[in-house]
Amino acid sequence: MTLPPKHLDVQQDEGLHIEWTNGDHVFYPTELLRKMSPSADAKTTREELDTNPLAILPKSSSEPLKITDASLVGNYAVRLTFSDGHSTGIYSWDYLRNLQTNTNE
Repeated sequence: MTLPPKHLDVQQDEGLHIEWTNGDHVFYPTELLRKMSPSADAKTTREELDTNPLAILPKSSSEPLKITDASLVGNYAVRLTFSDGHSTGIYSWDYLRNLQTNTNE
């Protein structure tokens, strides 16, 4: 199990900066966090796109995507709310560490 980060810095227009307890500094862009939301609906959308690249994505706003709110969930995760209304993804520290690893390959 991943330890909680030492510091979280949400920048609404950019994304999430995390300083982990081991000293790693990682930046997660807003678009990546929204696309890779661990919510059930986002997972379903990603699976559909994997099997059918011509699938129609939900309509997105013409406004730039922003993080409008962030709240800690216990000692294991953060819940992010996005300007498109999505707020059901709970990003565990393990999930964020895994997302970091996958995006650095």
